Amino acid sequence: MAGHSKWANIKHKKAAQDAKRGKVFTKIIKELMVAAKTGGSDPEANPRLRQAISTAKAANMPSDTISRNVQKGAGELEGVDYEELSYEGFGPEGVAITMDVLTDNKNRTVAEIRHLMTKFGGNLGENGSVSWMFEKLGQIIIKTESINEENLFNDALDLGAEDFSKDDSDFIVTSNPSLTAEIAEGLEKKGYELISSKIEMVPKNIIKVPESKSSKLLNLMNKLEEHEDVQNIASNFHLIS
Repeated sequence: MAGHSKWANIKHKKAAQDAKRGKVFTKIIKELMVAAKTGGSDPEANPRLRQAISTAKAANMPSDTISRNVQKGAGELEGVDYEELSYEGFGPEGVAITMDVLTDNKNRTVAEIRHLMTKFGGNLGENGSVSWMFEKLGQIIIKTESINEENLFNDALDLGAEDFSKDDSDFIVTSNPSLTAEIAEGLEKKGYELISSKIEMVPKNIIKVPESKSSKLLNLMNKLEEHEDVQNIASNFHLIS
């Protein structure tokens, strides 16, 4: 029975990983389609599409999947028509939250987002209520394995990056959003392995939230991140013990 239990746990873990990967792919596919719809199917002439393709490649999305969904977005193949929206508001402890959404049913999505915000002690605000608290930046995350930090720093700056930092396990290259896809492509050509490449809303100031008061806030953030229509989400809090 122990062996059966171990196999069941492995299958459950793999199913959870597959589900998470599926959600990531769904979000990327939506962005590929909208980018192609708004700017055309040629990535050389469409920076947003170039960025979306870079993100898809970093997530190991198959090339034929990328190509097919670009064609759908450009109208060359039949596909779903997504609307691009932004929602923002305040969560528990006065934390500002902003999110980018791609949806095929605006009324359904706003109702679901409002329900989640209210359920966990927050409220959905009007456009502009918190977005001024954030700055839009490109962020490229790179694996640290077998990398010379000084070489990466110089290569990133030469390609046009604005900042460079390191956390516990990865290097983070920050750039002007309009240059992010170009910088990511340049780093890949130089042999660096990218974990992700995307546009982020970075908070200008941070609110410190004690862990003892964070339960509702963390639950809200998890539920919003899991929502299939939420493409990107940002907040301005940092947990303290």
